[in-house]
Amino acid sequence: MTDRPEPWESGSGPVSVGKLHAPATERNRDAIFSVLREELPPSGLVLEVASGSGEHAIHFAAAMPKLAWQPSDPDPAACASIAAWREEAGLANLLPPLRLDAATPWPLTSADALLCINMVHIAPWAATLGLMKGAGQVLPPGGLLYLYGPYLRENVQTAPTNLAFDASLRSRDSQWGLRRAEDVIGVADAEGMRFDRLIEMPANNLSLLFRKGAS
Repeated sequence: MTDRPEPWESGSGPVSVGKLHAPATERNRDAIFSVLREELPPSGLVLEVASGSGEHAIHFAAAMPKLAWQPSDPDPAACASIAAWREEAGLANLLPPLRLDAATPWPLTSADALLCINMVHIAPWAATLGLMKGAGQVLPPGGLLYLYGPYLRENVQTAPTNLAFDASLRSRDSQWGLRRAEDVIGVADAEGMRFDRLIEMPANNLSLLFRKGAS
């Protein structure tokens, strides 16, 4: 990615070198956690695609210590931030970050659940296609794919703030922009990922839940 829709700030604390802070994380992490704690398996490996600063991984790994958390990102600066936050937190169940680009072959072959927060609208459509293909390959039958972010929907009026956000994204990169939820569901289905349900979230965001179909 050549730009970010919300500026990252330098982190602070005992391990501050390399740490980045995404203000949106503090605003949405509790709402996301309220969904994840009901949907994730009690144990196993959770892969997070496009972990960004790493703050979601820290928060969720601390709250669910029986799950192993695997953060990842294609951006070296993001991976450095994840590593710095991880060093400071000292969580035994939080693994070192992986360099993973959703649109290219993935460096792992299995995970029990997969989450991707605020990536689909700030990446080329190829990243969403790769995300669904990867999910279909690494998840077991019934495994959860959780997406969070703003989406467009047929027959549902889009909030003015989301329309403005969409225009801003497209002005920065023509390959970015809010996606139609129906399009995302369609490519998921093509990779064997069954749409489970949609949950309305604060600030005009959505949670989209998918489950891997039986082999």
